Amino acid sequence: MRKILVTGALGQIGSELTMELRKIYGNDNVVASSRRMKEGQEKVIESGPFEIVEVTNAEQIADVVKKHEVNTIVHLAALLSAVGEQKPNQAWDINMNGLYNVLEVAREKNCAVFTPSSIAAFGPSTPKDKTPQDTIQRPGTMYGVTKVAGELLCDYYYKKFGVDTRGVRFPGLISYETLPGGGTTDYAVHIYYEALKQKKYTSFIQEGTLMDMMYMPDALNAIISLMEANPDKLIHRNAFNITAMSFAPEDIAAEIKKHIPEFEMDYDVDPVRQAIADSWPDSLDDSAARKEWGWDPKYDLSSMTIDMLEKLKEKLNK
Repeated sequence: MRKILVTGALGQIGSELTMELRKIYGNDNVVASSRRMKEGQEKVIESGPFEIVEVTNAEQIADVVKKHEVNTIVHLAALLSAVGEQKPNQAWDINMNGLYNVLEVAREKNCAVFTPSSIAAFGPSTPKDKTPQDTIQRPGTMYGVTKVAGELLCDYYYKKFGVDTRGVRFPGLISYETLPGGGTTDYAVHIYYEALKQKKYTSFIQEGTLMDMMYMPDALNAIISLMEANPDKLIHRNAFNITAMSFAPEDIAAEIKKHIPEFEMDYDVDPVRQAIADSWPDSLDDSAARKEWGWDPKYDLSSMTIDMLEKLKEKLNK
C-alpha cells in the first residue's frame, strides 16, 4: 500500500490531487503538507493527516516521512513563473533546494518521488511547433532554469542511487476548484470567472499567443497513471511532454461566447508575462508519454469550457 506525502498540498494542483489520492488510497494514507495553513482549504486539512512542512528544511521532511511511514513523495511545492521573475532568489531556494531535500530524504528512506516539470523548461531556441520530447532547453526564466535543473537532478538520483523518480512537463492548468498562483497561463482560468461575473475580461496575454493547456482532471489522471506505470516501460521517467490542447486567448473567448453570447474581451498586455509566453512552445509532442505509459487526455477546449462554466455557475451561484 502506498503511503504518500504531498508537499505544496494547498496549491492549485495539490489541493485537488490530495483529495483524489485519498479517494484511491484512503484518507489516512495520504499526508498533506504545506508551509502554512491556508483559508478555504479546510477540506484538505481536515479530511486526513496534515503537517506543516517547509521544504527548504530537510529535517522537517524527514520527520514527517518517518512519522507516517511514507514510501512515496509527490513534491509539488514551488514558486511559479511570474512570481519567480519577481523573486528569483526565493524561486531558486524553494524550487531547487526543496527538491534536493526531497530527493535526499527519498534516498535515505527508500521513497519513490513524483515531481512535475513544466513547459517553462523550454526557451526561445526550442522548436515551437510539436516540440520534441528530447530537444534543446534554454529557458529564459528562473522558474524554467529550476525546472531544467530539476529534471536533470531527478535523472541523476535515479541513475546514481536508484531512487524511483518520475515526472511530467505540465502545460498551463485550468481548474474551477482552486485559483492559480502566479503563473503565465493564469489568464485561462481567470477568463471563465470574469465571463460569469462581469461578462467581460481583459487579457494580459496578447491575441494570437498560442500555449499548451490542460484541464485539471486530465492533469490529476496523468500524475496517478505515471505513478502506477510499469517502471520497465519508462524510458524518460522524469520529464514527459504531456498536453491536451493548444489555444490563444481569442480561441478560448470564442468558445465562451458560444455559451455567453454577450461576453467581450479586450487586451492590456503584461510585458513580463507576454515575454515568458513568447519564449514557450506553441504545442508539444506527447508521443513518448502515450507510448510509454498510455497517456490519453479526455478534455479538449470545447468539452472543458462546458464543464468549467457548469461547475463555476454552481460555485459562484450564478
